[in-house]
Amino acid sequence: MKSSKYSEVKKKLLSDPEVREAYDEIEEEFSLAMEIIELRKEKKLTQKELAKKLGTSQPAIARIESGSYKKISLAFLRKVAEALDAVPEVHLKRKVHQ
Repeated sequence: MKSSKYSEVKKKLLSDPEVREAYDEIEEEFSLAMEIIELRKEKKLTQKELAKKLGTSQPAIARIESGSYKKISLAFLRKVAEALDAVPEVHLKRKVHQ
């Protein structure tokens, strides 16, 4: 059985416009989640400690860091950034129509 490299399989899958669209949507959320996790760890904060700084619960931080939380407001994101000594950047990109 021939094995394929991850990059080759990914490239093939992403050539499907529906798969590409779903991947792009998920990628943005997971990128934000990873940035929050990295910044929190740099500050040597637990999820519980960050939650306390923000006046929220540890499960709320866990949801954000899971990358599956879709209803984070810009105002809350600003609070997270402030607590982590960071600034949020928000961009709009044109959709690529194929």
